[in-house]
Amino acid sequence: HVHIHSSEKPFTCSQCGRSFTQKKQLNEHVRIHSSVKPFSCSQCGNTFTRKASLKNHMIIHTGKMPFTCSECGNTFKQKRSL
Repeated sequence: HVHIHSSEKPFTCSQCGRSFTQKKQLNEHVRIHSSVKPFSCSQCGNTFTRKASLKNHMIIHTGKMPFTCSECGNTFKQKRSL
């Protein structure tokens, strides 16, 4: 935990050299270099390397529009569309 509060990044990816403050972050990152996608959508079967990516994806199946533009009030399913 102490590494979060310093600039020290002791966990380094052997594939690309990117470094992280936490081992959990490195483990998550390493999946992008492989075909391992442990998180799958129960609706359509799409698979993802990160749980957060699956969670963001699930919004497309709900019809919810959780992101609102503060300028015009338009709503969007994904933050990147906002």
